[in-house]
Order: sequence, then C-alpha cells, then structure tokens
Amino acid sequence: MRRWLPGFVALSAIWGASFALIMVAVETGVPPLWVALWRCVLGAVTLWTILVLRGERASRDRALWGHSAVVAVLLNTVPFTLFSFGETRVSSVLAGVMNATTPLFTLLFAVLTVPEERRPGARRLSGLALGFAGVLTVLGVWRGIGSGEAAGGLACLAAACCYGAGFAYLRRFLSGRPESVVTLSAVQIACATVELALIAPFAAGAPHWPGAGAAGALLVLGAVGTGLAYLLNLGLVRTAGTAVASAVTYVMPLWSTALGAAFLAEPVGWNALVGGVLVIAAVALTRPRPGPRPAVAAAGTAAAAPRPGQTVR
Repeated sequence: MRRWLPGFVALSAIWGASFALIMVAVETGVPPLWVALWRCVLGAVTLWTILVLRGERASRDRALWGHSAVVAVLLNTVPFTLFSFGETRVSSVLAGVMNATTPLFTLLFAVLTVPEERRPGARRLSGLALGFAGVLTVLGVWRGIGSGEAAGGLACLAAACCYGAGFAYLRRFLSGRPESVVTLSAVQIACATVELALIAPFAAGAPHWPGAGAAGALLVLGAVGTGLAYLLNLGLVRTAGTAVASAVTYVMPLWSTALGAAFLAEPVGWNALVGGVLVIAAVALTRPRPGPRPAVAAAGTAAAAPRPGQTVR
C-alpha cells in the first residue's frame, strides 16, 4: 500500500465531512457568523498549540500579518460565513458539490493575477465552460433563481469564488516566504478569528449553548477540519506531491454526499449528481499537465503553496 494513501483518505474525509458538521450546527440555530467564528477559534487554538510544541515563534513582520489578514478574509472569514449561510437553505450535499468548483475559480484568478501563470489553452478553457455548465445544473436554473434554495447555492458558489481569489493572492504574496506552513496557517487563522470576533457579536448577537451535538460538531469542525487538516495536507504534498494532494478535490464531494444522505437523511437530486460529475470532469480538464516532480521543500516551508487545481481548506 502506498504510504500516502491513509493521509489522502483521512484528509478527503475530514474536508468532505465539514459540510455535514456545518449543517448540524446551523440546524440547531447557531448563526452562520458564529459557526465561522467558533470554527476559527478552535482551529487557531489547535494550530498555535502545535506551533508552540514545535518550538516555533510567529513572525512579527508587518507584511506577513497584513497579507495574512487579506488571505484570512478570502479563505476563512467570508467563505466560512457564506457556506454556513448557504446551508441554512440548501443541503450539505449541494454545498459539497459547489465547493468542488474551487479549483476552477483558482485557475481563473491565477490567470488574471499571477504573472508567471501560463495562459490557459483550449483544454483548460473547455474545462472552465464545462464547470460553468455543471454549476448551472446543480443550481437547477430551469426552476428560476428567486428561490431560497437558489440563494443558498449562490452563497456556496460565492464562497468557492472567494477560495479561488484567496489561493491566487496566497501564491503571489505569501508562497515564497521563509516561515513554515504551520506558522503561516496559525497567523492566517488568528487573523480570521479577530476579524470574525469584531463582527459576530454585533451582527449575530451573543452566543448561546447550542446543545452537545452541535457543540461537538463545531469542535471537530474547528480543531480537526480547520486545524489538523492543514498538517495532513502538508504531509500529503511532501510524500506524494501536489498532483496527488490536489486529487482530494475529486473525493470530497463523494464524502459530503454520502455523509449527508446517510446521517442527515438529505435527498440527493439527479441534478446534484449530474452537476457534480460535470464539475469534477471540469476540474480534471483544468489541471495542469504533469511535469517533472519538484524537489521536496525543507520540512515546514511554505513552498507547498497551492497551485491552480489544488484545494486546501
């Protein structure tokens, strides 16, 4: 058995399960902003604990914190809130499929903002068009876009768009920095925590105890899905390369669909299945062709920054 396979399965399951965990929280009445905030608080505690145990110190470089604050808005503060809001109107199954469009948006923003990114050829442009068709199928546009379900789907799509913009910004301004990935992740999630803490109490009121089930879901979502998963992803990139790590994108919708249907009794409509297949096929088309595998970076460095086609949560 390939030694990277257990980490691959674990990472895809953790990120695929995040949509079901969000649903458990919002169904008990936890406001979307508070779902996002608790997710970041618990993720930050986990990452900073790991940072301390590794004997590392966070840099005080203002440029690092400034760029990390922007990345936090695009990769955490806004999309975490949008996905939570979206799941008050759509199933976790649909949210998971919408999340699979992230590599398409990553490619789009990378082409627009990253100078060294090659212009997409006909194959990758075809992939973008196919992905757009898949999104329209998942949304069920023939039913109109005025329904609450359509609004929730669009919120999830906007969250994936934020991820794409965030990864492009991350690659341009933070991927070449000398700090370890643990340090960069800890700083980023800390910034997101502060941003949400300044907004949530005023926009969503005071927090309340949601019950043991929802509290457990938030704990796993934050500590595991927004904390330990970062390290699993880094380990996967190092042991198997970015091509294998990016393939997590294909498996996450399978987990989100299976868990939503099995544990939350969510219906799986034909349009979600067909649209999901189209989106995954589109992601396959837009991935760069394999080239020589780059040398593995020194342990903990930021050289494993995501490229177009790679998904990181």
